[in-house]
Amino acid sequence: MKESYVKGGATPPLLEKTIGQALDDAARQWPAREALVCPAQGARLSWQELKHRAEELAAGLLARGLKPGDRVGIWSLNRVEWVLTQFACAKAGLILTTVNPAYRLSELEYALNKVGMSALIIAPPFKTSDYPGMITALAPELAACPPGELQAARLPALRLVVQMGEALLPGALSFAALEQEGRAAGRGALAAIEPTLKPGDAINIQFTSGTTGAPKGVTLSHRNILNNGYLVGRGMALTEADRICIPVPLYHCFGMVMGNLAAVTSGAAMVLPGEGFDPLTTLQTAADERCTALYGVPTMFIAELDHPRFPSFDLSAMRTGIMAGSPCPIEVMRKVIALMHARDMTICYGMTETSPVSFQTGLDDSLERRVSTVGRVQAHLEVKIIGADGAIVPLNTPGELCTRGYSVMLGYWGDEEQTAKSVQDGWMHTGDLATLDEEGFCQIVGRIKDMVIRGGENLYPREIEEYLYQHPKILDVQVFGVPDPLYGEELCAWVILRDGETMVTEELRAFCQGQIAHHKIPRYVKFVDEMPKTVTGKIQKFKMREQMIAELAALIEASR
Repeated sequence: MKESYVKGGATPPLLEKTIGQALDDAARQWPAREALVCPAQGARLSWQELKHRAEELAAGLLARGLKPGDRVGIWSLNRVEWVLTQFACAKAGLILTTVNPAYRLSELEYALNKVGMSALIIAPPFKTSDYPGMITALAPELAACPPGELQAARLPALRLVVQMGEALLPGALSFAALEQEGRAAGRGALAAIEPTLKPGDAINIQFTSGTTGAPKGVTLSHRNILNNGYLVGRGMALTEADRICIPVPLYHCFGMVMGNLAAVTSGAAMVLPGEGFDPLTTLQTAADERCTALYGVPTMFIAELDHPRFPSFDLSAMRTGIMAGSPCPIEVMRKVIALMHARDMTICYGMTETSPVSFQTGLDDSLERRVSTVGRVQAHLEVKIIGADGAIVPLNTPGELCTRGYSVMLGYWGDEEQTAKSVQDGWMHTGDLATLDEEGFCQIVGRIKDMVIRGGENLYPREIEEYLYQHPKILDVQVFGVPDPLYGEELCAWVILRDGETMVTEELRAFCQGQIAHHKIPRYVKFVDEMPKTVTGKIQKFKMREQMIAELAALIEASR
């Protein structure tokens, strides 16, 4: 009986360098080749220019008193400044802390204080997200302080707020001014720090929610994420001739690791279509820039393929890319290969805690393999599938997927207890149910926890429930996912009100507006008198889900 255990190969060898050293190597190897293109901002930087500006920004941060190990937050959608900040922090040894651009006040306050961010770099307002307005709401003291000397009651660690764009908050420093301060300061301080930085140092914190409700700060090293980007890039056979269209968010591993760090280790260009995802802009940019690779979750590819103007774009330069975040429907992959010319499109699977990718389909894998599995294990990683007793299960038997190797996080920031629960003997316990076959292909068959994946975004019901429990009318609430043809899953909340109280769906949604991210607001709300439970009192979410699926199907039928 063969066990569900696989070990990746030992080649190519892991990179033993920092992200800053990788940028130096790229600038040396491909100085004049385009590194970063953002048509929306009219920006085109070569690898040499990107290194130069990243070093100026790093010098500016150091001149402002920041030291290696300090946390620098970035709260922004996809912009040139985001990429500059990523590489500048890596060069100065500052821990880049990525803040979800959809965060609202309570989530932002928690993230800033959890890791003690000393500086926060914010974007101009975008659609419904007024970043300057929200930071002012949390830190009204900003209006009366010189830049870099903030002392806010609710954000005790935060000293410096840096703002992108022209309009400037009182008390904030402009991004351009920070770069200018770096030019004036010179590279002396930076040159002294860079040789002291090590590949195993923490360099990135990404927030991921958990069943405890509060987001956890996944702490990752240069070695973790640089090598993951490098190996994912190798999996697509990226070279300096490639151009990666990156419409996926940079605050997420998909953009900043699989995108930016795959680029810096291969010489490929990073092409940012715009701040937020727009199918038409993505298609236009991919065509105009002759992109050879395109990234996205399945819903992004569906939106692009279904756009009425899709046939008018020349995507003949396209060859590869990554589809990840949720299972890929076979018809979508067929169309991506045939109509987008992406014959080498790959599927990736992983989690933030593993930097993120553990499995990737190969360029020569069949279409069937690419849609029914997540490929084979990456080099330098081990994977086992275990049963409830912790023993490795036989091949083709579902169990919990566990990963070990260079990609496993350093831990959850300031949370040794949760780290110890998740990582045991070096094995990251993913909480995902999976199977392994005789050829080493992995299939994700479900989730042990009741996480919901909506359009590639991982949503954790417990976190949303914790927030809704704050409403004075709500006695009990349970949040779960129901199938959705567009997003894969949508959120549904079952609510029990306190005696004598009444509420309508709009009231509950209004309570969430502006306080939690829009994609966390339940689409469906059902007011009930009781929840289905086991004899021991455990909530049975699967029964709620079954009932809602039947009710929604009946509604659709009745409307025909």
